[in-house]
Amino acid sequence: MANTQSVENYLKVICNLSEFGKTSVTTNKLAAAMEMKAASVTDMMKKLANRKFIKHIPYKGVTLTEQGKKTAMQIIRKHRLWELFLTSTLHFKWDEVHNIAEQMEHIESDELINRIDKFLGYPKYDPHGDPIPDSKGRLPLRNSTSLASCEAGYSGTVTGVQDHSAAYLNHLVLLGIQLGDNLKIISKSDYDKSLKIKLSKGKELFITQDVANNLMITKIK
Repeated sequence: MANTQSVENYLKVICNLSEFGKTSVTTNKLAAAMEMKAASVTDMMKKLANRKFIKHIPYKGVTLTEQGKKTAMQIIRKHRLWELFLTSTLHFKWDEVHNIAEQMEHIESDELINRIDKFLGYPKYDPHGDPIPDSKGRLPLRNSTSLASCEAGYSGTVTGVQDHSAAYLNHLVLLGIQLGDNLKIISKSDYDKSLKIKLSKGKELFITQDVANNLMITKIK
């Protein structure tokens, strides 16, 4: 039985919210992420459980089965490869590709996505720094942390973002922050946790806690 786009979207969101199947996801949290009413989400959970994609424990949440995780990882792989293809080959900006990839991820051809993977050189990360599952659903490992969790004196490399909205990505562009940039925290406010940072290119700027919370970095050795 072929999966509908709705089924695939739910599995992808559950996978992301559960940290790739590590934790359970409540109906309310899923409803908020899907921008759906809780009753509609509950109905879909019953359908997914009947198809053995999830295990649903009333009032506690859902977890992905191995079949559900495998299907979700395939969709995530397609989405992130399409995002990279669109930016690296067709020169879309990183804030333009999410909605297009949302449509492209539902193309069923495994041969097509495998050829795109090969064409791109079997990449490990998408334009936003998110890990790309390989053909077997395995993720590359990276020890990243949010900039907001770091203290003054910390130096790191920008490796990704947690907020993929066009508004957030455009804000980073205006600040002059991009993937691969090295930065150092000059100071951190005790009052509102805003940060003063210095980029490797010499520019100093202030960023809010919200901006820092969604910016992922890896410590410079």
